[in-house]
Amino acid sequence: MAAGGLSDSYALTWLAVALSGLGVAAYHPEAARLARIASEGGHVRMSWFSLGGTLGFASAPVLVTPLLAAGGLGASPFLVVPAVLGALVTLPAVRSLSGGARTPGAAAAVRGRDDWPAFARLTLVIVFRSVVYVGLSAFVALLMGGGAAGGGGAVRAVRGRRGGHGAGRQAGGAVGGRVRTMRLAYALAVPAVAGAVLVPGPAAYVFVAASSIALYAPFSLHVTLGQDLLPSRVGTAGGVTLGLAVSVGGLASPLVGAMAEASSLRTALACLIVFPVLAWLLARTLKEPVAEVSRG
Repeated sequence: MAAGGLSDSYALTWLAVALSGLGVAAYHPEAARLARIASEGGHVRMSWFSLGGTLGFASAPVLVTPLLAAGGLGASPFLVVPAVLGALVTLPAVRSLSGGARTPGAAAAVRGRDDWPAFARLTLVIVFRSVVYVGLSAFVALLMGGGAAGGGGAVRAVRGRRGGHGAGRQAGGAVGGRVRTMRLAYALAVPAVAGAVLVPGPAAYVFVAASSIALYAPFSLHVTLGQDLLPSRVGTAGGVTLGLAVSVGGLASPLVGAMAEASSLRTALACLIVFPVLAWLLARTLKEPVAEVSRG
């Protein structure tokens, strides 16, 4: 990302951003595996791990915008500073956990057989959640209108900002029973998303914020549940639940845009209401893994 603003070439800029994306993709599976070892399978502790990522995601625009506003794209090399600091902070944790696979907590966490059918259903739940979240994030500003201020407020509401993300994830991590929490969250997401799309005027902001909380409440639980369903492949489970299944929802955004052009934006977004319904129905087929280790 630090090199992204140094070239006028689209190809080179694309390459720099793509390399950054590869780094992020490589980080999450191993980070999720080490977080599982450090948390000894605890769901609340994993929710703190997810909250850390949310805080970084939320603070990035606050830090980067003034930098680029003052120095232009030529100031982008300064973006290497948080990356270096993050690496320095991470290194001691990685070293301390390098022998984690031999610890009693880690050994307990890998007991049990891989349940691929259940993991596939969980992946579909996450994909459905991703479709509705990305769809709302991409188009809710246009739906709400009100210029830059109104549209920006709508986007901040659906993205939950730090409070919404943190409240949702911590609530999901603290409520007993991951599958039970998932079912409740997606059941609540149905009317919340419907209100965000169908209710006119400022009242829609309430439903948009409720959608953010409902869609993020089970986020960290997806990770720990996926790891318990694939106890011998926790890195793979973390990569899918944190990365692939989350980002794949972006593939549906062009379809939403095409449908909006063919009909109307409200009609196109109304189609998103079906996805939390599908997520709730699939979540009802999931059960807590028998060999689950919980030290939350």
